Formats: sequence, C-alpha cells, structure tokens
Amino acid sequence: MSSKYSTQELMIIASAREIKDGEVVFVGMRLPITAFGVARLTHAPNAVGLFEVGIARYEPAKDMLYTMSDPPNQQNAAWCTGTMQVMGLLQGGQVDAGFIGGAEIDRFGNINTSYIGGHKQMKTKLPGSGGAADIAAMSKRLLAIMNHEPHRLVRRVGYVTSPGGLDGGNARRKAGLRWGGTGAVITDRAILKPYGEDGELHLFSIHPGHTALEVKNHTGWELKDHPDQMQTPEPTRIEMDALHAIDRDGFWRG
Repeated sequence: MSSKYSTQELMIIASAREIKDGEVVFVGMRLPITAFGVARLTHAPNAVGLFEVGIARYEPAKDMLYTMSDPPNQQNAAWCTGTMQVMGLLQGGQVDAGFIGGAEIDRFGNINTSYIGGHKQMKTKLPGSGGAADIAAMSKRLLAIMNHEPHRLVRRVGYVTSPGGLDGGNARRKAGLRWGGTGAVITDRAILKPYGEDGELHLFSIHPGHTALEVKNHTGWELKDHPDQMQTPEPTRIEMDALHAIDRDGFWRG
C-alpha cells in the first residue's frame, strides 16, 4: 500500500466511485457516509443522499459526521422528515443504490448482522438489522463494504439479515423481491462483483499492493476471476482532496 493514502482512504474512494451521478443513494453508517460526500464533491454532483433517520441531502454536511443523526447532517438538509417517509421511497422503487456493511457476507451477497453461528446455535449475537434488511431488499442495487477475511467472506452466512441473491440464480425474484441485488462488495483488499447466471461474487478489482492469490486465500469460498478483472486505480489528488474536506479530522480515514 502506498504511503500516499491509507487502506481506509482507498476503501472510501473505491466505494464513492460506485455511486453514479444523479442517483438516489441510501447511505449507511460509518464509511458510506464519507463515501457519499466524496462522490458528491467529485464525479456525482447530482447524487442525493437518504439517511434512515429521515434526512435527505443534496450537498454533504459542512461539518464532521460521526453518526447520521448529528446536527450538521440536519442543517441545510433538503428534507428532514421521519424514518417512515424515507423508507417509503425504498418501497416505491425510488432508491438506486443502498450502502451497508456487515459482519459476514456470502458468495451470493447475503449479509449477516444478526447471529454468528446462526440463531439456533448462536456463538455471537450481533446488533441486528436496523434498516439494513429494507435497504438490501428494496434498493435497485446493493453496495456492501467490509474487511476482507475468510471468517467474514464465507461460503454461506449463518443467518441472512439482509438479502443479496439468496440461493443465487432467480431465487431473489422467487422470494418476491422484484428488483435489486448485490452490485459490488468493496473490501480492504479488492472489489467483488456478481457474474454469471447464478450471480456469484467474482474477483473484479484488486487493490494496489495486493495480489489475486492473496485475495483468494482470504476468501471463504473458491473465488473465481471476473472476466473484466482489473487493478483498482489509485486515488487521484482530486479524490483525496474531497475526502480530506469531508473528514477533516481523519476520524474515518485512520
């Protein structure tokens, strides 16, 4: 990894690149908040951010955000309303991308934030869903961000809190989810994207300083190569300046 940027900075910027200009994005906690701000200040100046506490924003908050409820996120917001109202936009199919994290994700993009070991033989109780299950089920595209370790990227999650492709193929549609599914998984080593008829996650982009073999050795299933595989571009000066403007104190960049 280059000393010019940290792993966290590369993850945030790689995540921001997944947001397209003009999209309505449901922004999750932690790194997604910063990624949305970077996208707005660089290539996606017309993206709109929705926060499950009932906030919609055009421009990034002027001051540092530690949680989505912080006063700077309310100040000059386009809309301060309630959770039901912003969740209603999800149900109406008006959210292009949802951005969440998790403790485990499997090869079809299902995310577990509830129980390690499953709910019947639970080893660890996790925080649960919050709004993540709704975001995963009803966004037109799901973006996930997490650290890349074999115990996090598993063949099958112990519990599906937030649905990706479920069992793969058309399982998601059979379950009644009319649109959506995993768009990208951004980790500290690589970016995975679905490919093929079953929509299994493949190795799409390898971050600088890492190798395909290393990424595969840190994945809990036999990770296949995406046909369009590439190396993740290093952050540009413009992207780094935007990131430092959003996270002035380096709280999320360390």
